Amino acid sequence: MNRPRAVDFLLPAKSFYFLYFAAGASLFPFLVLFYRQQGLNEGEIGLLAGMQPLMTLAAASLWGALADSTRQHRVLLRVALVGTIAFALVLSRMGSFGGLVLVALAYAFFMAPIIPLVDNSVLELLGDRSERYGRIRLWGAIGWGIAGPVVGRLVDWGGLGYSFSVFALLHLGGLLITFGMPIAESSLGGSFWTGLRTLATNRRWPIFLAVMFVGGMGSATVHNFLFLYLADLNASGWTMGLSLSVATVSEVAVFFYAERLLARWGTVRVMAFSLAVLALRLLAYSVIDSPGWVLVVQLTHGLTFSAMWVAAVAHAKKLAPPGLGATAQGLLNGVYFGVSGAAGAAAGGYLYQTVGPFAMYRWAAIWVAVGLGILVLSRLTANRRNPRH
Repeated sequence: MNRPRAVDFLLPAKSFYFLYFAAGASLFPFLVLFYRQQGLNEGEIGLLAGMQPLMTLAAASLWGALADSTRQHRVLLRVALVGTIAFALVLSRMGSFGGLVLVALAYAFFMAPIIPLVDNSVLELLGDRSERYGRIRLWGAIGWGIAGPVVGRLVDWGGLGYSFSVFALLHLGGLLITFGMPIAESSLGGSFWTGLRTLATNRRWPIFLAVMFVGGMGSATVHNFLFLYLADLNASGWTMGLSLSVATVSEVAVFFYAERLLARWGTVRVMAFSLAVLALRLLAYSVIDSPGWVLVVQLTHGLTFSAMWVAAVAHAKKLAPPGLGATAQGLLNGVYFGVSGAAGAAAGGYLYQTVGPFAMYRWAAIWVAVGLGILVLSRLTANRRNPRH
């Protein structure tokens, strides 16, 4: 077998995560400010932000299924990176709402499979040591934290155009890294469609995806509107970028200790804990009136995102039939960043425009608390049916 050893994969994988998420910090949070600059109101921003995750929902699953069925993971990853760079640059030139919608959807389509394909490769090459995924993924958090204040300062100095330029350059670096990075091209364990049917009929998937929907929708109100919220609190671009760095402190710590956390608590308990902290985080945003306190609350980001994500990636891997790793990770990304992201963006945009950011975050906290209750009840029910579960 010519399967690369996991240890040989670590350095390029860490580098790719670093550049990819540094690029994300350079553009994703600033997009809402770009949309406002183009004359869109909060409702239109929420609608536009919601369309992109819906495209992610369809595209991530489509690209993952295509990669698993053709075993052309490496080629498809490079195509996705090139398309993402191209359409991000085109997006920066759009001024009309119609043009923004079309280009943003194309941008989301190409971006959707990148992380599922890389995550699948990391998990495949780690083999039985998949719990070490967090130690590799934390480099993405470091990239995010470093890029945030740097690009924030550039935006303060020269405008939002720098956000798009830095994004494109960092993704170009990621593209170059793929030429030296092993990409797992999993062989199928029997018929692809039989395996896909098995994945779809597994009874544990609906509860798992429901949890990810609730968490993703709550998190979407943070990811999509935090910078608008900070702008309304009169924060500078530097402060906005710094908020990403502060969040990274806890994110890196959680990713580093994720292996121990999962070993002690298991994936389901970690997801429940993350939902509880997320509800408190959203509630805190609903009563804050100064950027300084926002920076303090950002320290909970690792517990609300990193812990949730490492548990979710590991859980999806456990539930996936042989040969359908990329499909399972694509489905997870599609639900968390796709349908729940769309719902959170659309609902958040409507609430932001009609009742304001404080009430928006308060309603989001209630929603997450309800989802946590459902998860706890489902877990208790499963334990009664199978005490050894």
